[in-house]
Amino acid sequence: MKKFLTIAAFAVCSAVGATHAAGDVEAGKAKAAMCMACHGQDGNSAAPNFPKLAGQGADYIAKQLSDFKSGARTDATMNGMAAALTDEDMANLGAFYASQTVKVGTAAEDKVEAGQALYRAGNPASGVSACTACHGPTGAGNPLAKFPSLGGQHADYVAAQLKNFRSGARANDAGSMMRAIAKKMTDTEIDAVSQYVQGLH
Repeated sequence: MKKFLTIAAFAVCSAVGATHAAGDVEAGKAKAAMCMACHGQDGNSAAPNFPKLAGQGADYIAKQLSDFKSGARTDATMNGMAAALTDEDMANLGAFYASQTVKVGTAAEDKVEAGQALYRAGNPASGVSACTACHGPTGAGNPLAKFPSLGGQHADYVAAQLKNFRSGARANDAGSMMRAIAKKMTDTEIDAVSQYVQGLH
């Protein structure tokens, strides 16, 4: 636990030190026309493999776009989409999506109990930390620290990202915090917690 708190504190300090300038919602809305095919008109994507951006922290979105542009985070589609974006574009897109309201999904009933237990308390036996420590009891995240909102996010997307962190395919987490957690998670745990957050609000 002490090691996790040290990593978390480092991640918070690193993230706060790189806060982006506030964006313009209307400019972001105009720029978001290029994003709508995958992420929906208001940031609530219909396809479960594309993340919902509605209600997400503005600085978190800007950071992810910056990481896609630099190659710190890889995705064939997003690396290309972010290539021409300026820092101002990223801040504006973040502001727009943060102003939208996420549409919460429904969790699979047979996964809720296990998912809730893992989200709230982690797995002390294997060293998996509680998700609520960084993402909050309702999955709202921590915008200042750039810990993303998870409440209502597609289960398929959450599971895919946890597996990417576990394998190292995704490595843009501050202080390797998510990689350290995800590598201790089983497929069953990933499935359960992903389903739980899909219905969390």
